[in-house]
Amino acid sequence: MQGAVVVITGASSGVGRACAREFARRGARIGLIARGRDGLEAARREVEELGGRALISALDVADAEAVEAAAAAIEAQLGPIDVWVNNAMLSVFSPIAELSADEVRRVTEVTYLGYVHGTLAALRHMRPRDRGVIIQVGSALAYRAIPLQAAYCAAKHAIEGFTESLRCELLHDKTNVRVTMVQLPALNTPHFSVVRTRLPRHPKPVPPIFQPELAARAVVFAAEHPRRELWVGGSTVRALLGNKLAPGLLDRYLARNGYAAQQTTEPVERDRRDNLAGALPGDRGAHGIFDGEAHARSLQFLTVTHPRMLAAGAVAAAAAAVLGLRRARR
Repeated sequence: MQGAVVVITGASSGVGRACAREFARRGARIGLIARGRDGLEAARREVEELGGRALISALDVADAEAVEAAAAAIEAQLGPIDVWVNNAMLSVFSPIAELSADEVRRVTEVTYLGYVHGTLAALRHMRPRDRGVIIQVGSALAYRAIPLQAAYCAAKHAIEGFTESLRCELLHDKTNVRVTMVQLPALNTPHFSVVRTRLPRHPKPVPPIFQPELAARAVVFAAEHPRRELWVGGSTVRALLGNKLAPGLLDRYLARNGYAAQQTTEPVERDRRDNLAGALPGDRGAHGIFDGEAHARSLQFLTVTHPRMLAAGAVAAAAAAVLGLRRARR
């Protein structure tokens, strides 16, 4: 990725922030897009300290014209865009019966239409050059919805449908522009401390929880090795396969366990502020408050990205087992 031009939406915190660092370590030139200027400025400093170059664009991805303008500015100042990472998202933790139409609309505008706007901007620059990679940062929730996050799950489902259509069209046109959807597990990001919520207790990701750096490594891998989809984490695989095999059983399991699994034991603060309408001031970085529970690595992801190493390990283990058996027979 040395010298590649990468655009990341939602780059001020969480997965986007971790992606910015990971691409910067590889010497990329990075267009950082998000609403919060404090987080963007901090991300820019980190990118430059790690050897990359950064251009920040403080905007709302729900604004299609602003996204188009940012793409043009990035091309003018950093060069032709090689990779576009759609990652910006919002959510609301609430039973559906208590959601407002405006809340659903707002989540949809950012979490779904933001991806549409980013994809269209990327295509307008990539297609004439017949090259480039578009990465849709997804989730196991793109296939398997859970209670209390209907607006977010619906947006992720919509991204999946949009991306499937795009993939077919790119194949039809025989273009070298590639699109990959990276389906992620639960992650320890600041999202859970700023998301709008009506839950009685503090929101949390459904365990097992992973650090955002795992997601960043997956996104960079997808940029370097584009494929149809990339599943990350054993929990993602279990959720997606379980939904294919026994969706009704999973409905009942989530009805029993899905509420408690998304809340800590701590009550929600009465004066809690959320980021639904606009960015909150300050820099929240990549990590949330669940460092004590979060895993830095995933064996499943290691096996997907290093199949030869896995095969060599399996051969070595088999050889050791045979040798041990022979010695036991002597």
